[in-house]
Amino acid sequence: MKSGFVAILGRPNAGKSTLLNALTGEKVAIVSAKPQTTRNRIAGVVEVPAHKGMHPAAQIVFVDTPGVHKPGSHLDRRMLQEVYEALETRDLVLVLMDATRRVQLEAAAELRVPQVPPLGPRISGPGVPVPDSGTRDSNAAQAVASPAPKHERTNWASEDEFLFGLIRKLDCPVFLVLTKIDLVSKDHLLPLIDTLTRQFNFAQIIPVSARKRDGLDLLVRKIVEVLPTGERYYPKDQYTDQPQRFMVAELIRESILVETGEEVPYASAVVIEQYEEPAPFVPRKKGAVPARLPLTRIAAAIYCERDGQKAILIGKGGSKLKEIGTKARRRIESFLGTRVYLELHVIVEPNWRESKSFVESLDWRNQLERLAGNQVTEKPEGEEE
Repeated sequence: MKSGFVAILGRPNAGKSTLLNALTGEKVAIVSAKPQTTRNRIAGVVEVPAHKGMHPAAQIVFVDTPGVHKPGSHLDRRMLQEVYEALETRDLVLVLMDATRRVQLEAAAELRVPQVPPLGPRISGPGVPVPDSGTRDSNAAQAVASPAPKHERTNWASEDEFLFGLIRKLDCPVFLVLTKIDLVSKDHLLPLIDTLTRQFNFAQIIPVSARKRDGLDLLVRKIVEVLPTGERYYPKDQYTDQPQRFMVAELIRESILVETGEEVPYASAVVIEQYEEPAPFVPRKKGAVPARLPLTRIAAAIYCERDGQKAILIGKGGSKLKEIGTKARRRIESFLGTRVYLELHVIVEPNWRESKSFVESLDWRNQLERLAGNQVTEKPEGEEE
């Protein structure tokens, strides 16, 4: 079979998360109309059955990344670092371009990316090593640019140019994926494709509509063609690398994105403080089923930066927080398949987006490490300390 990692890059609102959900057939990434919805690398795993005469079976690990944008805070810089780290694990890169948006490129401009030290060995995430292909050329060390000081990145002529500067440093196949084609005429696509191919020689150009699933089968087939032969990185029935509690926090944040406006969504973060899974049902007699769905108890803190933002999140008499909680609970119940008791409260953490320690604490991988470190192993009764 074939297997490999496919990094998904694009500007904010390019439709990366929508495409990932459509490809996996699952709610892997939250989606909203607001830019910068995605803050972390998110893996979506797709099993592709063998097709006689066309391609062997494959496992594709799609890695969604935050939208490439000019950073204005430590959170933004950490999001950009997620992009660089995703590019360290790629066998193929998809560059998503919104077909409805005007591309800001200077045809004659030299697209520049800060030079960086050589990359270390490629890794795929906790506990999943990625074997080196052994076919990298002498430029492999410069395959990805690492974040430069803040003042350098804010001088980008445009985010589109920076995005193209990134892919020019890669030594793997790069596909151009034009998204949202159901919203534009075919006559509009040809000039757009001409503009983009002047900047980079893409291995494939594939227009898609994730909403209508147009072009997705072709995209998957072309991806399988270029992936290396290998073994599965994840079990066959696993469709993401995210733990449930992280996805629950994201579903709460999705409700905040939908229900609030202005600066509140960007200044909000969600941390799960309590997550009690229901005890497994033990039938007393053969064939018995539970009278009601089991109950999952969840308590979460919503962090914001100012008292005014807290007031917006809570609303008059707690109405807004109740609305956020109700919609989040319904999403979580659908995701978990249980009843959910959800308790939310709002905490003001001034300027948290500039706090390195706070931003790092939001990464679910770091949260798992802390949870593992806090676990206390109970000693048998009578055993001395």
